[in-house]
Parts: sequence; structure tokens; C-alpha cells
Amino acid sequence: MGKRIRAQRKGSSPRYRVSSHRFPGANRMPRVNDVVAEVTELIHSPIHSAPLARVKLPDGQTNLVVATEGIAVGSSVAIGDNAALRPGNITNLLAIPEGTQINNVEIRPGDGGKISRTAGNSCQIEAHLGDKVRIRMPSGKSKILNGKCRATIGVLAGHGRLEMPLRTAGAAHYKAKAKGKLYPHVSGVAMNPVDHPHGGGNHQAVHGPNSVARGTPPGAKVGHIAPSRTGRRTGKRKVGE
Repeated sequence: MGKRIRAQRKGSSPRYRVSSHRFPGANRMPRVNDVVAEVTELIHSPIHSAPLARVKLPDGQTNLVVATEGIAVGSSVAIGDNAALRPGNITNLLAIPEGTQINNVEIRPGDGGKISRTAGNSCQIEAHLGDKVRIRMPSGKSKILNGKCRATIGVLAGHGRLEMPLRTAGAAHYKAKAKGKLYPHVSGVAMNPVDHPHGGGNHQAVHGPNSVARGTPPGAKVGHIAPSRTGRRTGKRKVGE
């Protein structure tokens, strides 16, 4: 019969949840137009890789947004369709010229920002295609978005976060604990067959396919989840791959 594997335990155990006192709040761009907000505080968030900025709107409401490199306490942040091209300002993609570095980009208008939200990351405006805009993502891939999606001008703060190594196992433990992650992480092939679908055998290897379907039950949903392709790339890449 076996037992519940780690992937199943993660769904219901409080061990894998982020502590509430470590979560300052959700960071979403405010959906207001033609206002100037003031940065009142820069916050270190243990569960975010980039620092957060608390901005105060003219009506007194405050929002948390990811901090762009170059802003400080007391800086002004313009939000709206006619915002100037200054680091930290928030405006529509259609209003941003080609070649501009942006961060915290929305995938759909009004979702508050989904792309390029980790420390030191940025996207780049590649081209305007009518009411659509093509951007180059941090991975190097291109993506076409609705021109009404908003983004923040500039590069996200916190660049160089990974340059200092984790010198002790304790540092890795506390880093994982702050984000509700598991540490240390034991490989599935190092386990027994009763503990993991990849376990067992005379060698530490996945004996059989390690690709599973999207609808696989939790007890077997390990490895590559619904991969678009597997194996090594051979020859030249085709256009669109």
C-alpha cells in the first residue's frame, strides 16, 4: 500500500506554510489613474527576494509594491497613463517606448503585476504591435501582452542577492523556513520504494519514465509534470520552439 509521499504531505501540513508574522502583505500595483503617491517606507520582507516599498496615495490609502532601484523614502511615484519615464513610475505598456527596462509587469490588465518580480530582474519593451506590446522576459523569451497592462519603469532593486554564498547549513535552513520551504531536501531516488515513486533499485536512478500527466493523482505526481518535450535537443532549433 505504501504511505503518503512528501508531495502529498505538503498539501495539508502547517509545516510548509509561511508564518504570518513573516508576511508583511501582498504587493500589488494600485489600480488608480493620474495620481502621485509618496514612498513612506522601504520594507525588508523575509519571503520576498526584493525589498518592498509602502506608497501612500493622496486619499490616504497605502499599498505595498516591489521597490525599484533608485527610489528612496520620500520619493514620488506617478501612477497613470501619462506618467513620466522615471524609475518607480507605473504606466501602461503602450505609453512606454521601445528599449525601456521595466519590472512588475501585468499579464492581464488589473492583475497587479505578475512578471519580473524577483530581485534585480527586469523586462524590456521590444515592439508595439497595434494595441499589443511585445516584451522580452528575463528568461530571454518574448511575450505579447495587452497594451493596457501596466508595468513599473526601471530595474527591480536587490541585484546581487545571490552573489554571497550560503556559508552554513543553518543559513540555508532559515532561508527555507522564512519561505515555508523544506530543508534539507532529500532526492526521491535516494529513498526506498515505499517512500517515493523514484525510490529503490541498486542505483540512484529513476527506473522508468519520469514524466507524468497533468491529471496524475498526488501519490504519483512527481518528476516532470506534463512536459511539452523531453530528451536532449539535437540539431538546430526550429522557429517558434
